[in-house]
Amino acid sequence: QVQLVESGGGLVQAGGSLRLSCAASGNIRSINAMGWYRQTLGNQHILVASITSGGRTNYAESVKGRFTISRDNAKNTMYLQMNSLKPDDADVYYCKMGVVRPGTYDDMDYWGKGTLVTVSS
Repeated sequence: QVQLVESGGGLVQAGGSLRLSCAASGNIRSINAMGWYRQTLGNQHILVASITSGGRTNYAESVKGRFTISRDNAKNTMYLQMNSLKPDDADVYYCKMGVVRPGTYDDMDYWGKGTLVTVSS
């Protein structure tokens, strides 16, 4: 069993910063791609940022230059540094990881339960 737990959400004024964390635990051999998503009103997950096992990053246009994704492979943890926050950034943020379990070679996607980011204007 694998669990992902997000933390770091909260209320911040526009222009402020937050740092989200997502820690994976359980039966983990390795983790491939990791990503942060936000959820639209239609319950669709929209990519905010992603990072490969090799450290290559990808960002939504709306957050480029403001958000930074990173990972600590030794801790099975991913981070999202969110700077210059805007009211439009407010949402529930979810983490997703492609986890390779012991005895296997293919990864399986696991999701966290989300952390709420609120930005006041």
